[in-house]
Formats: sequence, structure tokens, C-alpha cells
Amino acid sequence: MPTYTVKYSNFEFSKEKKKKIAKGITKVHSEVTGANTYFAQVIFQQIKKNSHFMGGKLANSKEIFLNGQIRNGRSPLIKKKLILRLKNILTNIINIQKDKIWIYLQDLPPEQMIEYGEILPQSGKEKKWFESLPTVLKKRLKKIENTK
Repeated sequence: MPTYTVKYSNFEFSKEKKKKIAKGITKVHSEVTGANTYFAQVIFQQIKKNSHFMGGKLANSKEIFLNGQIRNGRSPLIKKKLILRLKNILTNIINIQKDKIWIYLQDLPPEQMIEYGEILPQSGKEKKWFESLPTVLKKRLKKIENTK
């Protein structure tokens, strides 16, 4: 499951903006990688006041950081497309300058990841993995996938 952690400093998000960002990140990840939407999760963390420093100095400007942990096995072209579309999601929804956005993607081997209690498949093998799951878990994932 790609886990995207959105950390932000010196401003706040409304519940509606968080929802738009989460939906946007999920949609972009699914469209670019081909992975089902139930694999994506987005976590928001506000950086406490006076807890963000740049160059050893207290940062006063609005800054946003998106850290994405994704399964490895995707081409550099796919990852470039993904990271650029993620940047566009943030600039469009938050209305923040691009020089205030920091995005990092980290590849993880799927055999070193457990989600929904199961070791993850290689990229592109999601359908076979899904078919091997217990019926109860399949129902749960279908429900997540079909939620708009």
C-alpha cells in the first residue's frame, strides 16, 4: 500500500481540503501505477508551531512535505509522472507556490511489506494476489475500492 504522509508547517487545512487532497493522491497513484485505490492511504500531520527549522533557523513560511512509500518495480518514467502529478494536486488544491512543496518517493520491496495481514505482491501482480485472499478480506477491499 502506498502510504503518503502529508506534513505541513505554518498553516492549517480544512477537513474538506484534506479530503480533496487524499482523493487526489489516491486517484493519481491509481491512474499512474495501475494499482487499485484500496492500496493507497494518506495521513496528515501538522508540524507544531516553533518545531520546523530550515538552515538552523525557525521556518516561518508555509511549507508542505509529501512522503510517499511505494512498492518498488516501477520505471523511472512512471515515478516521474507520479511525482509531477502529485505536485500538481498540492499546488491546485492548496494554492501554494511550487517552491514551498517537497515531495519524496521511497521504494520498498513488496516482500518486506504486510498490508491487510498479507505480504504484498510484486507491482503488476495485484489481481493474482487479490484472488488468493480470504473471502472476507476480498469483500472488505471491494467495498473500499467502490467507495467514491
